Amino acid sequence: MEMSREKLCASRADGSSDSAYHCSACHGNEEWGSTSRGRAKSRSLSASPALGSTKEFRRTRSLHGPCPVTTFGPKACMLQNPKTIMHIQDPASQRLTWNKPPKSVLVIKKIRDASLLQPFKELCVYLTEENNMIVYVEKKVLEDPAIANDENFGPVKKKFCTFREDYDDISNQIDFIICLGGDGTLLYASSLFQGSVPPVMAFHLGSLGFLTPFNFENFQSQVTQVIEGNAALVLRSRLKVKVVKEHREKTTVQNGIEENGVVSANLEKEVGKQIMQYQVLNEVVVDRGPSSYLSNVDVFLDGHLITTVQGDGVIVSTPTGSTAYAAAAGASMIHPNVPAIMITPICPHSLSFRPIVVPAGVELKIMLSPDARNTAWVSFDGRKRQEICHGDSISITTSCYPLPSICFRDPVSDWFESLAECLHWNVRKKQNNFAVEEEEF
Repeated sequence: MEMSREKLCASRADGSSDSAYHCSACHGNEEWGSTSRGRAKSRSLSASPALGSTKEFRRTRSLHGPCPVTTFGPKACMLQNPKTIMHIQDPASQRLTWNKPPKSVLVIKKIRDASLLQPFKELCVYLTEENNMIVYVEKKVLEDPAIANDENFGPVKKKFCTFREDYDDISNQIDFIICLGGDGTLLYASSLFQGSVPPVMAFHLGSLGFLTPFNFENFQSQVTQVIEGNAALVLRSRLKVKVVKEHREKTTVQNGIEENGVVSANLEKEVGKQIMQYQVLNEVVVDRGPSSYLSNVDVFLDGHLITTVQGDGVIVSTPTGSTAYAAAAGASMIHPNVPAIMITPICPHSLSFRPIVVPAGVELKIMLSPDARNTAWVSFDGRKRQEICHGDSISITTSCYPLPSICFRDPVSDWFESLAECLHWNVRKKQNNFAVEEEEF
């Protein structure tokens, strides 16, 4: 009798838990060939049932892993938290839509590249004359002599709205962005928006093009599809970085002696703190700069010291940045839909310091070690390089403002195609098979 009561309580607990943590991507009653979120389930992956369970869990074609069962054995279960930290949409179902038809577009062109002048002109004529859109360009783009002296392009150029980086705020005026160039144009677009980022459509007109999936040959039809809201998206997570510097000012002394006659040992006086914030798409790099000494920095995770980096430096990157500097330093490559932060040492003076991946929600802090012989230098996506001294700190966590990058096909196909074409991932001459010898009779 007591056993039957326990089984009844356990079954009720299981039922309540299943309803509270129900996930359509791995629900056990799912039928093959049914639809979910408007997509046909032509391909499905099945997961092995849990030990001691007669219920078979099936997955749809989703980029999420199956939801974990939150009951453990007959009596244990996960404590339910009423305060949800975040809700992540299935990346396979991320599609672009417009609340209102887009009217303004920011066109970012690679500077000092003559081969991009003709595509830039064709795109701007198409946007202004055929789609009646407001085109924003950076002022220094129009200062190119080939554009400034083109009389035929003059009527189109007069319709442009111009801006200057670090002077004009255009964050609330742009509906979507078109990049012409290489991966650097996408990084530059990210730096212009420290908050919410409009959707970005990147054309491959540069050297590498890992982040630029579109070819320019058929740009009219591709841009039209984006304007109509018919495109897949990949949300590229960014890093929210806060740099806190001890603000120092130099005091005036004569012959090393202060006014009271005491020899001055430190000519700098601390008067406060300077705080700077950045949104980073690829990586934060802390290195030894021009010094010949080892970089010696402490890395904290959620307030706990996890390691001290002794080497040329350390890279903290997003999944998007895992195929950039981090890949050159020996790190693994992470798909941009994986919520994670990667920590990669640069030439560490240790045989056991391997790159690690930490959850996206943690907060990292990097500081100079107290016994460091020299200062360090930090850069953000290769820009805003500055010196880090004793007492300064760099706090890093995942930003809530990702960069929505428009896909050519879908997030998985585009990524593996870029790995193959740009980085030649796993390119090797095929091994020959054994020759089939004819049997002698």
